[in-house]
Amino acid sequence: MSDVDRWAERRRIAEQARGERDWSLWGPYLAERQWGTVREDYSADGNAWRFLTHEDARSRAYRWGEDGIAGLCDDHGLLNLSLSLWNGRDRILKERLFGVTNEEGNHGEDVKELYHYLDAVPSHAYLKYLYKYPQRPFPHDEMLRESWRRSREEPEYEIGDTRAFADDRYFAVTIEYAKEDADDIHMTVTAVNRGAQAAELHLVPQLWFRNTWSWRDGAIAWKPWMELGPDGRVAVNHSRLGSYRLSFDGTPEVLFCENETNLRLHHGQPEAPGPFKDGLDAAIVKGDREAVSSTRGTKVGLHYRFMVEPGASAVVRVRLYAGARARPVDAQGALTRRRLEETDAYYEMIQDGIACPDEQRIFRQAAAGLIWTKQLYRYDVRTWLAGDPLKPLPPGGRGEIRNGTWKHFASADVLSMPDKWEYPWFAAWDLAFHCLPLALVDPDFAKSQLLLLTREWYMHPNGQLPAYEWEFGDTNPPVHAWATFRVFEIDRDRRGGRGDLAFLEGVFHKLLINFTWWVNRKDAQGRNVFQGGFLGLDNVGVFDRSRPPPGFGVVHQADGTAWMAMYALNMMRIAMELALHNDVYESTASKFFEHFLGIAEAMTDMGGEGFGLWDEQDEFYYDQVDMPGGASLHLRVRSMVGLVPLFAVEVIDPQILQRLPDFARRMNWVLENRPHLAALVSRWGEGGKKDRKLLSLLRGHRMKALLKRMLDEAEFLSDYGVRSLSKAHKDAPFQLDAFGASFTVRYDPADSSSNMFGGNSNWRGPVWMPMNYLIIEALRRFHTYYGDQFLVEYPTGSGQHLTLEAIADALEDRLIALFKRDEAGRRPYQGDRPPPAPDPEAEEALLFHEFFDGDTGRGLGASHQTGWTALVLNLLLHQARRATPSDA
Repeated sequence: MSDVDRWAERRRIAEQARGERDWSLWGPYLAERQWGTVREDYSADGNAWRFLTHEDARSRAYRWGEDGIAGLCDDHGLLNLSLSLWNGRDRILKERLFGVTNEEGNHGEDVKELYHYLDAVPSHAYLKYLYKYPQRPFPHDEMLRESWRRSREEPEYEIGDTRAFADDRYFAVTIEYAKEDADDIHMTVTAVNRGAQAAELHLVPQLWFRNTWSWRDGAIAWKPWMELGPDGRVAVNHSRLGSYRLSFDGTPEVLFCENETNLRLHHGQPEAPGPFKDGLDAAIVKGDREAVSSTRGTKVGLHYRFMVEPGASAVVRVRLYAGARARPVDAQGALTRRRLEETDAYYEMIQDGIACPDEQRIFRQAAAGLIWTKQLYRYDVRTWLAGDPLKPLPPGGRGEIRNGTWKHFASADVLSMPDKWEYPWFAAWDLAFHCLPLALVDPDFAKSQLLLLTREWYMHPNGQLPAYEWEFGDTNPPVHAWATFRVFEIDRDRRGGRGDLAFLEGVFHKLLINFTWWVNRKDAQGRNVFQGGFLGLDNVGVFDRSRPPPGFGVVHQADGTAWMAMYALNMMRIAMELALHNDVYESTASKFFEHFLGIAEAMTDMGGEGFGLWDEQDEFYYDQVDMPGGASLHLRVRSMVGLVPLFAVEVIDPQILQRLPDFARRMNWVLENRPHLAALVSRWGEGGKKDRKLLSLLRGHRMKALLKRMLDEAEFLSDYGVRSLSKAHKDAPFQLDAFGASFTVRYDPADSSSNMFGGNSNWRGPVWMPMNYLIIEALRRFHTYYGDQFLVEYPTGSGQHLTLEAIADALEDRLIALFKRDEAGRRPYQGDRPPPAPDPEAEEALLFHEFFDGDTGRGLGASHQTGWTALVLNLLLHQARRATPSDA
């Protein structure tokens, strides 16, 4: 790599940051599923899955976005580029990924395709994607029938369970993008026949405009257009984007149609003139040449036909660029190879000492997944509720179904998605976790994401952050402040100690409002005990905590209250950092310190009644529910709910207190004059390692009691991390009989057998990366206070005692082991099932699942939820640095 410009990607990132060149103009922002989303739902009952289905998507124009396979678009989603395929046997042109809906899948929505994000850099100057396309007819109907038939107790029926890939009869299709400039993109498609027989393949790169002209008066006058020019290139013209050209190699059939709903199919207008959105499908698959135009439209497909011999490749190259000057495609692939070499150099620099090739592969593909799952998210709730002037009015009562009180919400931004097929919409707490690994790869984008959710067009006027589009008003755990400070620290470290105080201060001011919303709205009785609802922990609880069954009173949540204690400490720490540069923030830090103490007191003794969320008998934290007659009951389910109190921990160095005298003076006054509160913060007067001060919900005894259960392999500890529900509930399920009903919680190692919330509600036994990450971080912070003399048995019952730092390291190793090859050459997340289509690309193609089996580590849930599972990046970097001595 001696001739490679090693700093090329860093330079592009710097040009973007300085506003010199907009490398983010084009990116992998195209959704992988726009159908079945709330944004496209104009039904009377709010069933988004039924209103616009996968079958409909081929012939109905979307209102708010677009979707495709391995696609790019501009940052406003006006022009879109992706790949479609046909094997000569399928009943439809493959334009988008297929999967079952929430109602059709035995574990909820599930994509039924084989694809991987292989490579990417922040500027999107190089991107690589792998899609595996069967040569047999795609088994749509078979997967629907079997998924519908199976129960929740059975595994999902995947495409590898069919004969679609039998005898390796498939194409390994690699899509690469390489940018010549910010608005000059080369696309290379390489399809390899892995089968033993020659096979037919149609490759159809397609370019189209999002429909912006069919919804409101006057917009038709600004309708964009594309046409085949006399030079053999496609001229593309848009009033906002300007002029582009699409060049291509070879002599494909150039087919145009309109990105319009097929009125003949959907609105009973048999005489309506075409072409329509499904024109390419009709022409290529059904042979209907009247469905397309050869000269002009708002959608174009370049139809290449191949008969590919065994082991041979079909290659297609196109180039999309701004301007009218003729530019050739990257015919020999020289630019693509150069961008790949620059990508190699970039990751070599940011991997910071990760020496193991297998770990480097994990790091790079997790980073690629983060970049590929950026998505343009457009949704204006006020317009969505009212309807568009040129379309029929939506049914009445839509505001009663969802989001009726979020009329201010208006997004048209690129966001980090949990999964672009299963969750093609942002979720506030998911996104917060995404930002930590993003800060290692693309810190400017990570910071912009955290700022974005606090903007006035997202944040509710009352201070609530939007949860997710199915119900913006739902409550996610308040982890935004934690993520903000961690991203600030990561960015500061990467910037040589120069922290971005403007970013930190900007988020902090908005979170002051959000914290107040929590205090005013989620503390029902004003006792510093919080009720956030299900808080992401669906299926862990006895019942839906957002809607307690008749007869039950208020549910006082151990996790909701602990999350707020953590929030108070996070806000205190941010205020302290800002106070180091502006002493006005010292009093604000003091306020959050006192609030934390109030919450800590309430968790121990709610309202002075001698009954808190800590259960002395079991030595564990449980939810408490009010019962008739003033009685209270602990819901003794040993779950992640009771481990969340570990997360509320902050350790303060004496040097910081010396630099913040007003804060230190106020803090000492509270502790001296409120001795009952001082007792909650672990021997404050004695100090810990290096005379540090500890703020935590847990004194040493309670922490050891929690860890005894958490580190017990018969309870929470698995070979691959900490389970969300104690395995003790496998043979001894928790059962509550009350008010003529019976409620049961049983340990399930994989997908939950309960459909309490329907769909992908899987918080039973599985291992979740973000919660494990918080556990590891908490243990490390506790260690900075207690030091090497504080030992805990690990695993429980083993007779081996380790420091909290060593235990954190051991948990880190278990999580990383999910992805590393074992002695048998398999990665635990892959489970026992052999890969359905082994090939050279698959050997290096990894998946990053939503969660993992609590017994075996097998990947479960959304298969491409790289977002929070990409926290493995942070774990890998820490693991690589362990050999470096530190006095921390």
